[in-house]
Amino acid sequence: MSEIRYDKLHDVHVLIAPERLHRPDCIPKRLKAYRHVAKCPFCEGNEALTPPEIFAIRSAGSFANEPGWQTRVVPNLYKAVQIETPDKHHYGIFEYHEGFGAHEVIIDTPEHHTSMTQWSKGEVVNWLTTLGARVADLRRDMRIGYISLFKNEGTDAGATQPHSHTQLIGLPILPNTQRAYYERSARYYREHGRALVAAVIDHERQAGERIIAEQGDFTAFCPFASAYPFEVIIASETRRGQIDTLAPEAFEALAPLLLDVLLKLERQLGCLAFNLEIATPPFATPEETPAKATTDDMFRFMLRIQPRLYRHGGFELLTQIMINPVAPETAARLLRGEPDA
Repeated sequence: MSEIRYDKLHDVHVLIAPERLHRPDCIPKRLKAYRHVAKCPFCEGNEALTPPEIFAIRSAGSFANEPGWQTRVVPNLYKAVQIETPDKHHYGIFEYHEGFGAHEVIIDTPEHHTSMTQWSKGEVVNWLTTLGARVADLRRDMRIGYISLFKNEGTDAGATQPHSHTQLIGLPILPNTQRAYYERSARYYREHGRALVAAVIDHERQAGERIIAEQGDFTAFCPFASAYPFEVIIASETRRGQIDTLAPEAFEALAPLLLDVLLKLERQLGCLAFNLEIATPPFATPEETPAKATTDDMFRFMLRIQPRLYRHGGFELLTQIMINPVAPETAARLLRGEPDA
């Protein structure tokens, strides 16, 4: 029997409907093949094919825009926004700004890896370190109020370049969905004296049904109201910081856990397409923030993986209620390597 579940973190409802699992478009399939590119612009040695780099983790003695890097950040060639002084305009009753912001591509590895499952632990640590460095740098730009960190892997998840990469978009505005999430989290902290994410992890640990694995202070679990089949959240119950303030030892614990989860997903789903996002609290303090509370008091580091196994239809678009044919309890059990009940 299906269930309507409430996602307390994101304030949405989802339909868990196992009866729909065997629809034709719910059958896991191989990823669509990428068009062959003779010279990949993201591979080491092809630095001249990208805009000049903004940031890189490099070997000693190597020079900018030349080989010798482990990660490399460049402006997005097809940018949605750009760093220019924003101007506000009025058009009748409407208003709009110039397309101001930051749109960057993080080239995750010099190797032509097309999946995160091919990465080493060291590559994951370098990737996390790079993301943190870019968020920390952009936080100093008072014109930017919010940063979206996301990875699209596979054509079914929206990727257009096969070489592993991540994107960063910094905006002068805080999207309404993010504003609502952070204000709700601040309100929960004021009422309960603890972070909402920490409370969710504590409940999941007590329930024991949806936990996949733990490493250090980080817990991987399938959320109670998963919007996507085999959706996974990795978060910390303890006060560890955000992507730009996490200590190096936190990355050392997070990296093998993330790799383990991705490999488990690949074993269950075959060739894996997914969207990955890393939560970044807004730079401005939410209105609901209690007195003397800090960002790290109210929020926790959170990484979300959403496998893309089937297309959305009119119901999802009209109601914003996702239909998930795989119960998170089933997904977690399979990812733990236990037989399905």
